[in-house]
Amino acid sequence: MGELSGHDASCSQNILKLSCYVTFVSHHQEIIKPDSIEQRDYQLNIARSAEQASTLVVLPTGMGKTVIALLVIEQELSNPQNNILFLSPTKPLVNQHAQYLADHLVPTDIIAVFTGETPPEKRIDLWKTKRIIVSTPQVIENDLIARRYDLSSISRIIFDEAHRAAGNYSYVFIANMYTKQREDRRCLAMTASPGDNLSEILEVCKTLEITNIEIRTKQDPDVRAYVHDLDIKWREITLPHEFAYSLQLLRKALAERLAILKKSGVLDTASLALLNRKKLLEVQHKIQEALRTHPQDSTTLFQAASAQSAAMKLTHAIELLQTQGVNALTSYISRLATEASTRGGSKASRDLMRDPAVLEAIAYVKSIHLEHPKIQEITSIVNDQLTHNPESKIIVFTHYRDTSQYVHQQLTALPRVKPVRFIGQAERDHDKGLTQKQQIEIIKQFKQGTYNVLIATSVAEEGLDIPSTDLVVFYEPVPSEIRSIQRKGRTARKMPGKVIILIAKGTPDEAYYWSSRQKERNMHRELEVLRTALHKQVHDPTSAYHTIVPQDSQKKLEDYSQQASVKILVDHRESRSPVIKSLTQRDITVEPQQLDVGDYVLSSRIGVERKTVDDFLTSLIQGKLFVQMKHLRSAYSRPLLIIEGEGLLTKRNISHNAIFGSFSSIMIDFGIPIITTRDAHETADFLSVTAQREQRQGSRAVALRGEKTAKTIAEHQQYLVEGLPGVSAVLAQRLLQHFGSIHALANASEDDLCEVHGIGKNIAADILKLLHAEYLTD
Repeated sequence: MGELSGHDASCSQNILKLSCYVTFVSHHQEIIKPDSIEQRDYQLNIARSAEQASTLVVLPTGMGKTVIALLVIEQELSNPQNNILFLSPTKPLVNQHAQYLADHLVPTDIIAVFTGETPPEKRIDLWKTKRIIVSTPQVIENDLIARRYDLSSISRIIFDEAHRAAGNYSYVFIANMYTKQREDRRCLAMTASPGDNLSEILEVCKTLEITNIEIRTKQDPDVRAYVHDLDIKWREITLPHEFAYSLQLLRKALAERLAILKKSGVLDTASLALLNRKKLLEVQHKIQEALRTHPQDSTTLFQAASAQSAAMKLTHAIELLQTQGVNALTSYISRLATEASTRGGSKASRDLMRDPAVLEAIAYVKSIHLEHPKIQEITSIVNDQLTHNPESKIIVFTHYRDTSQYVHQQLTALPRVKPVRFIGQAERDHDKGLTQKQQIEIIKQFKQGTYNVLIATSVAEEGLDIPSTDLVVFYEPVPSEIRSIQRKGRTARKMPGKVIILIAKGTPDEAYYWSSRQKERNMHRELEVLRTALHKQVHDPTSAYHTIVPQDSQKKLEDYSQQASVKILVDHRESRSPVIKSLTQRDITVEPQQLDVGDYVLSSRIGVERKTVDDFLTSLIQGKLFVQMKHLRSAYSRPLLIIEGEGLLTKRNISHNAIFGSFSSIMIDFGIPIITTRDAHETADFLSVTAQREQRQGSRAVALRGEKTAKTIAEHQQYLVEGLPGVSAVLAQRLLQHFGSIHALANASEDDLCEVHGIGKNIAADILKLLHAEYLTD
């Protein structure tokens, strides 16, 4: 045999190392399929480091974080008592990871995929029988809240895209529950873009109890050999002079709103040059604060609030024309017009749709029949690439769906170009999103060459197993260094790649480009510093890391099991509310139900309607508020209304008198106390304390229906019959009218019940089953 080439020799050494590693961790039990992956030194080193500790892995995009996860899973599976939970932010990512594991692990029947499409009952069974669960965090969060299972059997949780483990994201809730439900726990947190400051990364470390850090850059010795060249270029695009007149008119309309804000004393300068979105948001905060402290100036402040909202919309319209084009601007204005014409639409939208300058700007820009020159540049770039290399694969990133749709239309007309849009699942403005199956199929066809140009929004930035492309084009720069890194990471994975960034001259594009570039430089420059600093912070017991999250103060399993049993019934429509997460973390049993009235039931007499500020104002405008209060009052002897959030007096520009009048009616006419809370956590605090007070020593057990005070015998009869399964208020009235009394109803046969309109065999059977069932207690 001849000598091996350098690359072949390296591969042989790596396979030998992998074989040794497999033998070491699996005690001669084969777990990873032989020769299924080309192992790299840095991946082996990181996997070994992560074996016995909760580890944060920071690795550039395309450098094989999933392989590291595979090696760590292999080590976990060597113990037959261990189980793994692999979390990833999106359904396509979940399916991608599950397929990768199935392709590389010898035992394939141990993997289960959890998404919202998997029925809860099936998830419970799979949780008991499978050793690897790959899931979106939202599904696990919901199941933990519903107490379908717990995390006590999970030896390691893998957090993909771990930079999300902050704020109210589901990763945070799951990590907190893991702390409570398992003592000997370990995490593997993986990300390519940790952020550019120590505090952000420390927050992730504290949340996930990280005690080991593995950071690699493309300059590290064990990584450098696997890095491919990446050619990054930016192209400056000059706006057509025909845009100038419309921009001038929009800026004139904006200047008029800024003058109102300056006159109101909430804006220091009316200069357009010094204006940005951040400053306008600060103005909004000032107005809200002034309305609280100086209600006597409400007339002036309401005018300022409307002007601030209009200024935000105008700023966005100007940016759309500058950076996206006429199509994106006209689509946005169309949405504003629809909002202005609907009941409850914002005053700012109606104001803009009556402004002569705005209307003239839109009419003019439509009349010139000219699109943004970026469109022509995109078509030229794509055409040149495919002419030079017909086998190329290209991704064009756009921030807005409107733009992605227009780019797709333009590229479809070109020879050799086979474009396809790749967008998220949500429907927006009559633009139907892609289902999970459609997303997976598009990626598959892009790999196979059915499509050669992927026109993608942000959904393709993070983690998806999109094949390495020859070219990535940014339709616009993005200010986030994380998003910029992820976009560029779609190329130069297995071969040299190229990135082209389009920048409209003299527009926010320039600021976004230089901002993300500076942040990215800062991140790369500080990664080495962070590596040292993080090790010190994590391992030094006197550091802020341990001061903020003292390890010895964590709850033990026995503490968790000995909590007094407090239960709150919650309407299933509240399942996504952060209130539910906060209650669960307080060891409150949250039981989802389909509640006819209210959102939370705290005891046999207390039912709670929770409304955010926006919900409250919408209900008031649409005339639904007092109907809801009437039902709440009739259903519970001690009803409560919680209004959550800030800005009640500033949003929607509704007069103080209307809001205070509704308060007076709710409290005096309906006798319903109103509690205001700042956020979901305060709401959860109130619900928790009230439920504990009510249920203390079992004095008032929580009940699906409250202690309703019936004013008449007929009301009391209807109330009792409404408690039967499948029986609404209307059906209760029909049953009572048909049988004449509850006694006659209780003695009816199934055929007798089915004579009532709306009662079928299933409902009749359920009613009889309940009426004849023996009362059994736990």
